[in-house]
Amino acid sequence: MLHFSVYWARPWLQVAPLALLLTGCVTAKRFDDLKAQAAQDAATRTEAEKTAATATSSLVKLQENHIELRKRVNRLAADSIRTDIQLTKERAANAELNGAYEKLMKANDRMLGNAATDLDRSNRDLLRRESELRAAEARSTDLTASLRIREDTVTRINARLQSREAKVKSLEQTLADKDRAVAELRARVANALTGFTGQDLSVQIKDGKVYVSLSEQLLFKSGSTKVDPKGQEAIKKLGAALASQADVNVLIEGHTDDVPLRAAAGSLPADNWDLSVLRATQITRLLADNGVAPTRITAAGRSQYVPLAPAATAEARQKNRRTEIILTPKLDELLQLLK
Repeated sequence: MLHFSVYWARPWLQVAPLALLLTGCVTAKRFDDLKAQAAQDAATRTEAEKTAATATSSLVKLQENHIELRKRVNRLAADSIRTDIQLTKERAANAELNGAYEKLMKANDRMLGNAATDLDRSNRDLLRRESELRAAEARSTDLTASLRIREDTVTRINARLQSREAKVKSLEQTLADKDRAVAELRARVANALTGFTGQDLSVQIKDGKVYVSLSEQLLFKSGSTKVDPKGQEAIKKLGAALASQADVNVLIEGHTDDVPLRAAAGSLPADNWDLSVLRATQITRLLADNGVAPTRITAAGRSQYVPLAPAATAEARQKNRRTEIILTPKLDELLQLLK
């Protein structure tokens, strides 16, 4: 009897940790694509299991029919042998009694004729059954070949699943390394700015990035784009901490409150857009002057449109007047794994 087994790799539920870790690193569309691909692979695996089980059941039934047919053929062959032996005995008896028992001879002739007819019928039945058996064996051979093809398909599916599992493990390791690098970067920046902690400065991790938020009071006078000495000291220490971090990109965002800027016609800054951009540009220059490669720095002005506190109070507006320095580790290795 043919035996057939299928080995399945571990389910794609292992992708769940990946989904949690990918939250802040890839786009929602890419995450959905990966999730859909995982679901499709799981459905393919389930269908292959059902197909293999059905084929195996059919093969077992054919083999049982094959055994039954063999038994019937053996019984017919035994019957045929017994009939031949009986016929030989009767012919011998007829030869010995030929002279004395002519009438019995004729009766025996009729009996022999009937026996020959039965034998012929048995032979034809035997031939028919042998033909059926050969057809069943041919079908069994075809089914075996089909099962081998399906087994090869299952093997290829298992190989793909194992490859995907290895890729997921590599991706999880890369994400863990990236999270560890972000935590180390946050600790480095926090240590560099130890003397400036409090309401004027905060360092935190959000969405896989390090956010350094500096209040207007620490950096600028109201409406000014020139960094105060204390603010210059903080930026200098931050630049020293980031100078050796070649794999970290720096985004500087200037933020204002919602109070319109009063400026003379033709002067700069003309409005809150100008003020936020010029302040971000000034911080960019200070970082570049203190060792951070300009190719890693991007300056952006957000004006009043990304407030921390939406209320129209003096306290809320003070929180909104800030400069945020967003540090993002490069994700080249992670993006390569996602391709």
